[in-house]
Amino acid sequence: AERGMAVMQLGGAIIVAGALLSLSLARWGRKQPALVGLLIGLLVGLPVLGAIISVSNRDPYPVANIAIILGLTLVWGLLIGWSYQRAMRPEEQLAMPAPETTAPEVTAPAASATTLNRRQFLVTLGAASAVITVAGSGVAASLASAERRRQEAQLAAALAAGGGSATTTGGGVPFPNANDPLIPAPGTRLEYTPLADHYQVFLSTEPSIIEEEDWQLTITGLIDNPMQLTLQELKDNYEKVGQFVTLTCISGRVGTGLISTTHWGGLRVSDLLADLGVQPEAKYMHIRSADGFYETVDLELVASEPRLLLAYEWDGIPIPKDHGFPLRIWIPDRYGMKQPKWITDIEITDEYIPGYWVERNWDEVAQVRTTSVIDTVAASTPLEERGQTLIPVGGIAYAGARGISKVEVRVDGGEWQPAQLRQPLSETTWVIWRFDWPFSDGQHLFEVRTAEADGTPQIEETMRNRPSGATGIHSYEASL
Repeated sequence: AERGMAVMQLGGAIIVAGALLSLSLARWGRKQPALVGLLIGLLVGLPVLGAIISVSNRDPYPVANIAIILGLTLVWGLLIGWSYQRAMRPEEQLAMPAPETTAPEVTAPAASATTLNRRQFLVTLGAASAVITVAGSGVAASLASAERRRQEAQLAAALAAGGGSATTTGGGVPFPNANDPLIPAPGTRLEYTPLADHYQVFLSTEPSIIEEEDWQLTITGLIDNPMQLTLQELKDNYEKVGQFVTLTCISGRVGTGLISTTHWGGLRVSDLLADLGVQPEAKYMHIRSADGFYETVDLELVASEPRLLLAYEWDGIPIPKDHGFPLRIWIPDRYGMKQPKWITDIEITDEYIPGYWVERNWDEVAQVRTTSVIDTVAASTPLEERGQTLIPVGGIAYAGARGISKVEVRVDGGEWQPAQLRQPLSETTWVIWRFDWPFSDGQHLFEVRTAEADGTPQIEETMRNRPSGATGIHSYEASL
């Protein structure tokens, strides 16, 4: 969707620019339309080139993209000049002295031809703009896809080298619930998400690309000790801590796949702030990212939440480049929209600055809303118990950092019945649940609900994701 919007915006901008610049051709382009067209293409291309150069530190193919943009805009300008020259020929013919034998009525067809050719010019302009836009988008997408494949290959190699097992993460961190006797129902999502499957959301059409040697974290503002720190300095100067974390996106609907769990490693934000000499009037930490994202974190939240991390590792390896390398923040109990990736700058300030998505009318706090999901009704793997056939039903429940106390399932609108819960990886991850349902054939509707650790029930009323996150009962239909 974001790529489509970007293509439409670029195409619209080119069409508008072409219409405006065709006026220049009307004044200066009759004698040398090709030259004027090239100049027009150059004038359109230069601002785009400037934008590319300004962000080339995160562009995997800056030279190739510059050449593509420049070449396409020059071709586009030539097409405008050529189209204009063809459209204006009838007018030039009309301007010539007519022979005495020419009948007066031939003027009308010529004028008609002029009108037709002007229309053809506009059609050609629109078609050329569309072709240039789609071609540019396609080539850029191809380059980006190649870069993504390269990164995925690197990630796969890192995962293979890191290992991991049924009892540890890729970084060798033991799963605290490895001995829990509850086996998830067949078809339930993996409790620990492989990095290659971790959900992704980008502000633009592609992730930012940052090389470690080009990066420093710049910290300024109401502090006694401004700093510029490399990634290695962050690792060397601050204690590394880890946390199993489930992260989810506020834009997901009930039952969304935009939710994943892995092990995060990094430094406590509070440890970093302790070295900055934060001045008494400071109230907020304003974070900026390489992709243009920004967010504000209240310093009171930092003081009250020691788990808040500046993370540089996932699953024992550097955070993948398409997930925020080299540095991203983790704020417990908040949706991903509050958690910048590819962090470049932190400013300590007394001024509240609304975050990127808050400015776009999403929730200011963005606290995770409690949810429960049915992943599977495992009809193909029934159990036999005391002469009764049981069908395993399973899924996840998640309440941010507030924990889960119970999960209940009902079938065909009947009574709510308790499910079994597996010990979570941490207090900030989802909980795997299982319910063995007494089989009966036919079409059935399964529903699930949950409650937080303190007994607060999930919101059962169906509400859309905007502005505060989706709520409602998740259901699953099965024919057995």
